[in-house]
Amino acid sequence: MPMAFDLHSLLNYSPEQPLLFTRPFFWGFLAVVLLLYSLVYRKIRLRNLYLFLVSLFFYYKTGGFFFILLLISTVTDYLAARRVHAARRPATKKLWVAFSLVVNLGLLAYFKYTFFFVDLYNRLTGAHGVPHDYLAGLSNAIFHSHFDITAIFLPVGISFYTFQTISYTVDVYRGKTEPVKRFADFAFFVSFFPQLVAGPIVRAAQFIPQLTAHYSLSRREFGHALFLILAGLVKKMVIADFLAVNFVDRVFAHPAAFTGIENLLAVYGYALQIYCDFSGYTDIAIGVALLFGFRIPLNFNAPYKAVSLTDFWHRWHISLSSWLRDYLYIPLGGNRKGKLRTYLNLMITMVLGGLWHGADYRFLIWGTMHGAGLVVDKLLGIPRWLKERPARWKNFLTGLLTFHFVLFLWIFFRARSMEDVRAMLWQITHHTYPAAFVREVQARALIFAVVVAGFFLHWLPAQWQENLRGLFIRLPLWVKMLITLLIVLLLVAVKGNGFRPFIYFQF
Repeated sequence: MPMAFDLHSLLNYSPEQPLLFTRPFFWGFLAVVLLLYSLVYRKIRLRNLYLFLVSLFFYYKTGGFFFILLLISTVTDYLAARRVHAARRPATKKLWVAFSLVVNLGLLAYFKYTFFFVDLYNRLTGAHGVPHDYLAGLSNAIFHSHFDITAIFLPVGISFYTFQTISYTVDVYRGKTEPVKRFADFAFFVSFFPQLVAGPIVRAAQFIPQLTAHYSLSRREFGHALFLILAGLVKKMVIADFLAVNFVDRVFAHPAAFTGIENLLAVYGYALQIYCDFSGYTDIAIGVALLFGFRIPLNFNAPYKAVSLTDFWHRWHISLSSWLRDYLYIPLGGNRKGKLRTYLNLMITMVLGGLWHGADYRFLIWGTMHGAGLVVDKLLGIPRWLKERPARWKNFLTGLLTFHFVLFLWIFFRARSMEDVRAMLWQITHHTYPAAFVREVQARALIFAVVVAGFFLHWLPAQWQENLRGLFIRLPLWVKMLITLLIVLLLVAVKGNGFRPFIYFQF
């Protein structure tokens, strides 16, 4: 009986124990998956079918019966893309693209924006509408689940795989890629588990050619994959989770209870936390994907080194910013219809990019202000007095300004409400006393040290970081394994900080 109980818990979804990269169970799961993969990887069709089924199980363990929504999006765009490719009339092609958009964006809007729209409607009309999750009610009736129908639960990863499937259909319509012939291959492309729930958003043109390619993984690539996995785990568990549990979450929960300096330190801490959390996830995702012989694109490139806001968005969440550029900004007209239209297109893109992160006025403000910053970037450029400065000073000053603009907007992104935003800004502007700086830093010495060390490592010259990665890759295998063991021991030592879901799971 105990064996049956354990098997039941391993195979069934538990909201309290999702399948996260930071849990030991995931690495046991990965070991079993890789072991079985070694039996099928030479047969391409069987390999793709196997990884699709594994990915479906992974999503079930992470998000429960919402894997059905993943299948709906997959079937929709598999059929739509094939119909687009087969159609001879442009109007028919557009109709099938519209079908894809309606289904995918309709599901996304239902789960992500229903409460926002109902609240907006209530505010404008004085009504008292209360949304109900009818899909959750249907799940309760069919699968005997226990979802609360008075709250709409956001399925894990829906924003990422929705954008991924939409881009596929649009690319087929544009003639940039051929439709995938076999459903299992396409389903594998959509659901590949390392990047399924938090990106990167993989384009069809980047991944589909790999569906028919034979497995290959050089010794150097194995070292690179292991380096990325270890670096990602350290970023997430040693830095991001430590800052969240021991300081950042507490301050953002009750900003008025902390001094201005503590609030300011929490803002710097959150900037480091969200970077280490999100880039840590994508580092692990890229590394794990590489172990299976698949290459997925870079998603971060030292974003806090940016020397302008435009540069920041070329470095931060690259797969999303490039998606918004290619499938929203450029179709709106991009910069081809005059300066005024360019600025308007930038604003629309960033406002919608803000709302992509969540249906809340804080994200609306965050996206709007980023849009305004990009407009100012293009409108003013670099002031004449700064252009005359040496390049090193010019980059330092513009980088400092960009960093603190981004830092300021993280407050809106992280705070629980606009009331908390106002409380935090009030504490920073009215209760920050320079004379108390040393005393307060001493009181938070470990937090301060982690923040300083984290940004120091982030701002190291790229060549130094590349040299470190290259050194690890060249090490003998036994030394790599020893370093891996030491890092695992470190992760075990810090796991007392508590497990925290990756931040971008909520988007």
